[in-house]
Amino acid sequence: MERLTPLPEVPARPADPVLANDYDVFAEAYSAENENSLVNAYYERPAMLALAGDVAGREILDAGCGSGPLSAALRDRGAVVTGIDASAGMLALARQRLGDDVPLRVVDLNDPLPFDNEAFDDVVASLVLHYLEDWGPALAELRRVLRPGGRLIASVDHPFVAYTIRDPRPDYFATTSYAFDWTFNGRSASMRFWRKPLHAMTDAFTAAGFRLSAISEPQPDPAARELFPDGFHALSAEPCFLFFVLDVPRSPAGSGP
Repeated sequence: MERLTPLPEVPARPADPVLANDYDVFAEAYSAENENSLVNAYYERPAMLALAGDVAGREILDAGCGSGPLSAALRDRGAVVTGIDASAGMLALARQRLGDDVPLRVVDLNDPLPFDNEAFDDVVASLVLHYLEDWGPALAELRRVLRPGGRLIASVDHPFVAYTIRDPRPDYFATTSYAFDWTFNGRSASMRFWRKPLHAMTDAFTAAGFRLSAISEPQPDPAARELFPDGFHALSAEPCFLFFVLDVPRSPAGSGP
């Protein structure tokens, strides 16, 4: 699920465990803001697409697809895309965007994925892993549905941002959560993110069987300089998200699957 605005300073508060991260509450307003925002349209999505490269003919799972902007961009580049998201409201908007040629399913990444082993060439996980306290089960499932030689391309909150700007905590090495409200059209939605140090992220990837191929801290699209002059300068000088490319190793010849 993609992020809206860069680095709002918000006070921590207890989050309602039932309503936290319920995108159905504000799906339409969120999707509209997301469409052309600086951090999404001119930073995060272009970075994900650049890391994905040539996707023509590749079968890709968009894990946490939201209303489908990244799925649409991948499809337009020739990929065969399947989208999953925990929010039925966001998937309804994705269906309007994508039509009937992209399979969409309501799936929570905390649960087993409803796909066969080695079903996909790539998985993209755009700003979704930081909603999970424990990455292990979700990464194991994403690894299971990827073919040998496949890739997981993921973006998350940058650890620097999570520990120094959003509700600062003195212990960088602890896995902790922080809560805040997003407000759209006068209606608030409770959000909860989980932050962890960089080494915990890379350890989780390798424990799931992935091989780290790239870590990226990209710059925003230069086209945003005139559209968002103040935000562009800030985003060019401070980290916001961290991007990973993880490979599924191919088995050596003769060593079995």
